[in-house]
Amino acid sequence: MSTPRVAAVHDLSGFGRCALTIVSPTLSAMGIQCCPVPTALLSTHTGYTGNTFLDLSDEMAGFTAHWQALGLTFDGIYTGFLGSRRQVGLTESLIRTFRRERTLVVVDPVLGDNGKSYRTCTPELCQGMVSLARLADVIVPNRTEAAILLDKPYEEVSLDTEEACRRWAEALSLKGRRSVVLTGVSLEPGRIGAACFDRKTGKTEIVSAPLTEGAFHGTGDLFASVLTGALVQGKTLAEAAALAADFTARCAARTAAEGSPEPEGVDFEPLLWQLGAAVCENQQTTEKITKEEKP
Repeated sequence: MSTPRVAAVHDLSGFGRCALTIVSPTLSAMGIQCCPVPTALLSTHTGYTGNTFLDLSDEMAGFTAHWQALGLTFDGIYTGFLGSRRQVGLTESLIRTFRRERTLVVVDPVLGDNGKSYRTCTPELCQGMVSLARLADVIVPNRTEAAILLDKPYEEVSLDTEEACRRWAEALSLKGRRSVVLTGVSLEPGRIGAACFDRKTGKTEIVSAPLTEGAFHGTGDLFASVLTGALVQGKTLAEAAALAADFTARCAARTAAEGSPEPEGVDFEPLLWQLGAAVCENQQTTEKITKEEKP
C-alpha cells in the first residue's frame, strides 16, 4: 500500500507552534506524506507583536500548475489559515484541480476565537471562507467560526446542551452535504471536545477528553491535523474526532505540567510517537481482518 498524501494549505511561522509547524509533523507521524502549500511566511505567529508577514499568494497558483504538470494526486486536501480574500480563489482552484472521487477535503475555517475574528480576517475574507467551506467534505469550526459561517451573533450559537450542539452542527452541514466537527464543546465539568455530524449516517455524536485549564496556542491546528490524518487513514468521523480530542488533551496537559510560555504553543512533539503507535495498531487490525475474510 502506498503512503497516503495530503496537500496542506496553511501558513508557516518560524517560531510559535501553529499551522504547518504542527500540521506537517503530525501528519508525518501518522504515516502520511504532507505536501505543504504555504499561504504566508511569518517570523512568528500573530500572537507576537512585531512579526514579519510575507504574503505568498503569487506562489500558490504556481504550486497548483507545477503539481498538475507532474500528474500528482492526493488522498486529502486540508486547508487552514488564509492571508487574504485572493487566496480563497487560489485554494478553491487547487481543490477543483486535484479533487478526485476518493479525495478527502477538510476545511478548517481559521477566522477567530472567543467571539472575535482575528485581526487579519477582513469581512471579505470571512465571506470568502464561507464560499471555500462549501467545497469541503468536512469542516472543523469553533464556536466563533460557526457563528461567522452561519451569519449568526456569537451569543446565539450556544453549545451548552447536547441538543444545542446537535442543532448547530446540523445547521452547518448544508442540509447534510458535508460533515461537521464543531469544536469547543463542554457539556460537563472537566471535559472538552466536539460535536460531530456525520453526513454518511446523518447522526451527531459528542466526543470529549479531559480539560486542562489554560490557554494553549495551536491546539486547534493540532486537533484538526489529527482529525484529518485519522480520516485519511480510514477511521470514522467520530473515531477520528475522539482520537484528536484525546491527543490534544494529552498535549495540553503536558504543556501545563512543563510550564511552557503560552505564546510558544502546545508542547506536542514529545508525544507524536503515540500517534504513530495508534496508526500502526489500526493498520495491523485492518490487515488481520482482511486476511481472516479471505477464503
